[in-house]
Amino acid sequence: MQPRPHRDEVYATLTGRGLEIGAFHEPAELPEAAQVEYFDAMDATKAAELFPEIPADTFVQVNHIGDIDQDGLSMFAAGEFDFVICNHVIEHVANPIKLVRDVFRITKSGGTIVLAAPDKDYTYDKARPLTTFDHLWADYENNVTENDDEHYMDFFRGAAPHVLEVDPVHLPYNIQRVRERREHAHVWDSASFATFLRESLRRLNIQAKQFAENHGAANGLEHFSAWKKLP
Repeated sequence: MQPRPHRDEVYATLTGRGLEIGAFHEPAELPEAAQVEYFDAMDATKAAELFPEIPADTFVQVNHIGDIDQDGLSMFAAGEFDFVICNHVIEHVANPIKLVRDVFRITKSGGTIVLAAPDKDYTYDKARPLTTFDHLWADYENNVTENDDEHYMDFFRGAAPHVLEVDPVHLPYNIQRVRERREHAHVWDSASFATFLRESLRRLNIQAKQFAENHGAANGLEHFSAWKKLP
């Protein structure tokens, strides 16, 4: 794994029982004082089938399987964890604001929430338009539970245009394939993701204090932030 000191500084502060969502093949490297459990939409065997380009023995062994968009995090009680880590997951889900709500709900007061999303300027999403907050808030208010085909058509247009150049008869299969792989449905840069988080917390009336932040321009990858949940 590529060194990411901006993450490691936060991970070093974590203690107690935690949950990492979507660790996949790149789990957080945590101190001995932190005991982590893994939540994902699929187990390691299924992940290896869908992502043959990743060595099968690198996927974490998942403790809890559930679909975030189908209330998968409802299996956890409010305040169950001392910390929750959610790196590069939020861009895949149909309802990002609901995910923000849920990760703060299952973290205890005084606990830590880590959230990171890829900055499009440093990924294959570079040519795609930013997802607007109005779009995401509408999805939250309408309790959207699945990304429609247009999300994946946007992915093809911006990140994989060659898919649209082949016989259209193959398009339904290709859409289903990227849906199974949960490709990026929503797109932010560092500035827009920071705004998204602040506005989501405000509208959800979640009290939290950010104590760490790092942007794509500094790390070449993502917007990364860590928060303390306030009473």
